[in-house]
Amino acid sequence: MEPAPNTTSLDQPSGLLLTGFPGLDHSHHQLVSIPFCVFYLTAFSGNGAILFIVQRTPSLHEPTYYFLSMLAAVDLGLAMCTLPTTLGLFWFGHRRIGFEACLTQMYFLHAASMLESSVLLAMAFDRFVAISRPLRYKAILTEPTVVKIGLAIVARATLSMLPIPFLLQRLTYCRGNSLSHSFCSHPDLMKLACGDVRVNILYGLVVVLSTAGIDSIFILISYFLIIRTVVKLGAKGRGFKALNTCIAHVCAVLVFFLPLISLSMLYRFGKDVPPLVNTVVAYVYLIVPPALNPIIYSIKSKHIRKAMGRILLRKTDPL
Repeated sequence: MEPAPNTTSLDQPSGLLLTGFPGLDHSHHQLVSIPFCVFYLTAFSGNGAILFIVQRTPSLHEPTYYFLSMLAAVDLGLAMCTLPTTLGLFWFGHRRIGFEACLTQMYFLHAASMLESSVLLAMAFDRFVAISRPLRYKAILTEPTVVKIGLAIVARATLSMLPIPFLLQRLTYCRGNSLSHSFCSHPDLMKLACGDVRVNILYGLVVVLSTAGIDSIFILISYFLIIRTVVKLGAKGRGFKALNTCIAHVCAVLVFFLPLISLSMLYRFGKDVPPLVNTVVAYVYLIVPPALNPIIYSIKSKHIRKAMGRILLRKTDPL
């Protein structure tokens, strides 16, 4: 049994207690860790493989696969944000986390989530240009333009999230020290504060609406324009082929945004929902996309499959 962190002060607590699945003891958490390990291994191996394949294959050095590499890198970061505390809790029962460490994890976790949303928007723009403006594709999405988009994505996420840790540090905490998950999140930390959190709530809402909210709207607009272009093509074969190039991205968007929307609704309106539901949705949102995205793109992208096959044959060739 770990000693409980000090919570007598109305200032910042010396530490917080992480929580896994409600009602499960340590032995059951060890069993639950098995599928989590599978997801983490899939995320690291799959996204690492995509980065390696794109880097080693000159024919994949084009905007579509640069954006895919960005998504793979973000997914690696997202998985790394939750792995230490989640497996530490499940394997060893290590629940305690320092307050500053919690703020650090929270910052990178939310920033990575915002990066993923932004990269998915960039990929939607890439599909729109490729289908609606095919003759101008290379002129619009040049390498310098892709680099600028990447830098803008990073700046947007890091700067948008920067005030959150400072807004949390100004609060006083007197409502216990147990978090709802095996990782730190902004809504979870706000529940422990006994001061006025209206500024935190307002800023958090603005960040969500101005990032994931706007991103999802522009992704929908992109696909509306893509479908309109496909309808104008007339020929069924050409239209189907054009839409087929979007299937992997549509799957990635659904895998990311559906749990995000569900989790946001639970945070806002799910006060009577069992804690287990909240916990499961949170894990699906943070752990499933990094594992599924490389599988989706490996299955749907014949260029990735062919490049992977060439690399594997080269590795196994005795000559």
